[in-house]
Amino acid sequence: MALTSTPDRLPELRAAGAVPVLGNLDDPRSLMRLGHLADAVLHLAPPPGQGAHDPRTAALVAALARGGRARCLVYGSTSGVYGDAGGARFDETRAVAPATDRARRRVDAEARLRAHGRTCGVRVCILRIPGIYASDRVGGHPRERLARGTPVLRPQDDVFTNHIHADDLARACVAALYRGLPQRVVHASDDTELTMGAYFELAAQLCGLPSPPRISRDEARRTMSPMLLSFMSESRRLDNRRLKRELRLRLRYSTVATGLLA
Repeated sequence: MALTSTPDRLPELRAAGAVPVLGNLDDPRSLMRLGHLADAVLHLAPPPGQGAHDPRTAALVAALARGGRARCLVYGSTSGVYGDAGGARFDETRAVAPATDRARRRVDAEARLRAHGRTCGVRVCILRIPGIYASDRVGGHPRERLARGTPVLRPQDDVFTNHIHADDLARACVAALYRGLPQRVVHASDDTELTMGAYFELAAQLCGLPSPPRISRDEARRTMSPMLLSFMSESRRLDNRRLKRELRLRLRYSTVATGLLA
C-alpha cells in the first residue's frame, strides 16, 4: 500500500503495483483507518517547513497506535541531526546536536517514533540519511550545480560531506524493514570520505565540466543563501558499519566515483 494526499496519483501508484490509500498527514482525520491496514510502515514524508516539531509524524504515530496492527516501522531521517562534528568520523552512538529547526524537526520525529516503538512493541528502525544523488533524480546530480557555476569553499574552509545513491538507499529501506533491530539507528551512507569541494571537483572531472570556483567562508556568508550556507557549515564523516553488518547491505555504488557514472 502507498499513502498519498493527491488523488491524481492514484492511477500512477496502481500502475506501479501498489494499493493506494488516500490520506494526508496534515489532516489527522484522514488517517483514521491507516493503522488497521499495514503490518510494516516505511515513513519517508518530510516534516513541515517551519517549527521545531513534526506534527506529521505525530499524526502518523497516533493513527498507527489506534489501529495497533503495524509491528515494524522504518523512518528516513537525516544526518543533519548531528549538527557540526568538525569533520570527525563517528558511529550511531554519537549524541544528536541539531543546529537548525530543520534538523530539530527530525530529532522530534525520531523521538516520537522510538517512544511509540517502546510503548506499543513496534520494531522501529531509523535511517539517518546524508545527501542523496542519482542521475535520474530531479536536482539529484551535481552536474546541474556545476553548470550554474555555483562556488564551493576553498580547501582550508571546506567541510566533509556524506552521500548515498538513491538505488542503494531504496535497498537500505527494504533491508531495514526485514532486518532492522528494535529502536535502532543506522547510517544509510556509502564509503566515500570527501570534502564538499573535492566531491564537486570529482563530479566535474567525470562529467567533463569546469571545476567549481573556490571562495572563502567569509565570501560565502556574503553571497550564498542561508539554506546553502547551512550545508557548508557542518562537517562530519559517517561510519556505516551497522548498515553493512546488521542490515547486511552490499552497496551497489560504494563510492560516488562509481555512483556518479551510473
